Order: sequence, then structure tokens, then C-alpha cells
Amino acid sequence: MTEKSLTEAFDKKYKTITQNIAAAAQKAGKSYEDIILLAATKTVDVDIINHAINSGIDYIGENRVQEFLSKYESYAPVHKHFIGHLQTNKVKDIIDKVELIHSVHSYKLALEISKQAVKKNLTANILLEVNIGNESSKSGFLYQEVEDMVQKIAQLEGIKIKGLMAIPPICENAQQNRPYFAKMKKLFIDIAAKKIDNSSMDILSMGMSDDYEVAISEGANMVRIGSSLFGRRNYNI
Repeated sequence: MTEKSLTEAFDKKYKTITQNIAAAAQKAGKSYEDIILLAATKTVDVDIINHAINSGIDYIGENRVQEFLSKYESYAPVHKHFIGHLQTNKVKDIIDKVELIHSVHSYKLALEISKQAVKKNLTANILLEVNIGNESSKSGFLYQEVEDMVQKIAQLEGIKIKGLMAIPPICENAQQNRPYFAKMKKLFIDIAAKKIDNSSMDILSMGMSDDYEVAISEGANMVRIGSSLFGRRNYNI
């Protein structure tokens, strides 16, 4: 596809998704402005990303450190997040380049983020990843240990816990994920009620291209959308 056809396709998809988000938010007693649409830009050319930004996308998330760094200098002004699986030896490469690190899946990773943040004299905003489906194939904290880990990680220097994120098990029907999203919202509310120092349950990031409307209806205030915005991509490149 040419760049023009890609941007035109994006424009149509973006209009549809914003309308869907607004409708889902309204049903949940919220407004469109209450929901953060984060564009997942893995494998997307930076020219298309910048078109998306100029069209109204305020938040982008990259999955791979090397790819993020290769695009970093070329992004139009935007809120930059890292949303992929982050290895400890790559923390130093992005610590001062992103506003929020999603998918903090282990205490070891939190320790390294703390170490690198202190070195740079900054505060790293993070979300804790919850393995809500208790899947052996996925990383993240188990549901029953999340509160204790919030307590523990919140004590680290240079870190601010901003909320939770989760990716539920793959389902044939988005409605099948509703119980997982509801369970995440309960956990989110319960931890917020504890008023743990150095943590704020501001962001509940859940829901992607196939299930973002269900996630919003169950309390998500950030959704991460890639293929529904940019089309199906070859994730092996």
C-alpha cells in the first residue's frame, strides 16, 4: 500500500474507533475524554505514526526497545510509552525517553528501573502487569500477590506506581473477557482504597483492538489499540 492509502485507511479506522470509544464510555457513565486511546505502533512506519499524531493521537506505545530508539528522534510531539516486555538490560536505554513503562512484571525489573531512574535523577512512572488469567505462558504478577507487590515496589527510589495493566487470555468472543476485566477493576479499586504511599491508581490499562469496548464498559480508562488503527501487521519483521 502507498503512504496515501495507508493514511486514508487510518483516517477511516480512527474515526470509527473514536466513535466506538465515545459510545462505550457513555454507556459506562463516562465521556470520551475520560478514556486514553494509546496507539500501539509496533512495526508502523514513523511517517504513518506522525500522521496519526497530527490527526489527534496523543499517546503512542512501542513494544521493542530497538525499534523505539530507531524512531525516537522522528516522532512528532506525543506522549511516549513503552508497552512491551522489557528486559532489565534494556531499561537504561529508555528510562529517560518514555513517560510511562507498562508491563512491569517482576520485582527484579522494578529494581532495575529504580536503579536507572536514580542514576538519571528522575522519577519513572510505571504500571504493574497483572497475569489476570494465571497463564503460565504470560509474565506478570498473580492476582493474589499484586497488593503486596505494590506495597514493596512503592518503597523503591525513583519509582511512582501509576496503576495496573493486564492482557486477559485470548478468547473467541470479546465478551468472554468481561469477567477478567471486572476482576481487574475490583483489584484496582481495592488497592486505591489502601492509599499506599508513592502509588496512585490513576490508570487501569486493559483492552486492545478486539475487546476495548468491553474493557471500557468494565472500567478501563486506557486502551491500547494497534491493528484496528493501522491494519494487521507482520509482527515477525
